[in-house]
Amino acid sequence: MSVLGLRADFGPPLIDQVVPGKPAEAAGLRAGDRIVAVDGAAVQSPGDVALTTNARPGEPTVFRVERDGAPLEVTLTPEAVESNGKRIGVAGIKLRVDPQAAARLAVTVRYGPVDALAQGARRTWELSIFTVRMLGRILTGDASLKNISGPITLADFAGQSAQAGALVFVGYLALISISLGVLNLLPIPLLDGGHLLYYFAEFIKGSPVSDRAFEVGQRIGMALLAVLMALALFNDVSRLF
Repeated sequence: MSVLGLRADFGPPLIDQVVPGKPAEAAGLRAGDRIVAVDGAAVQSPGDVALTTNARPGEPTVFRVERDGAPLEVTLTPEAVESNGKRIGVAGIKLRVDPQAAARLAVTVRYGPVDALAQGARRTWELSIFTVRMLGRILTGDASLKNISGPITLADFAGQSAQAGALVFVGYLALISISLGVLNLLPIPLLDGGHLLYYFAEFIKGSPVSDRAFEVGQRIGMALLAVLMALALFNDVSRLF
């Protein structure tokens, strides 16, 4: 088993895509531009760009970029949007790390079979707990329902992870598998967790669940899954437009 680690300084991020109709497109930014600084502050990762842009909703912001090796300054006003009860700025760009810079900074750590199993089990547990906590935050309103993604978003991230390399792609598949495994254990009829709930009720009751209760549970489970799928598809389409 190999684990790929990356230091925080990836070098100036590249614009992978400019979202149509957003401030970045209106300002003239293009895919392939390398963002060097935002409002005079040097940026070394997509997170640096997002942090600065999010903090300036509705305020003119200067992007210094390199296009075909030539320096260029562009002023845009991030669109003000509401996210988790906060007002943030959105420029309308999708960024990626310079592959050559990432390759130069990549560090591979290798484990033996026993250590690899231990590390895999630990990481699986951590991701499972994270999934449960995230679901809890969504149910309590501490996290937005927009965090729920459907097949379109999953396919998009799968393509991006595949471009980043086989190791990143396998890690993404593992993340999705663990998340789906945790969701499958939720006490919702139609899911495996729902069947476990029936077995538990049967153990407490001392007799099988009635056909009527089973039928009602199946309908409730089907309705919940339908609403969840519809919400996920709605979020996917909303991100596209």
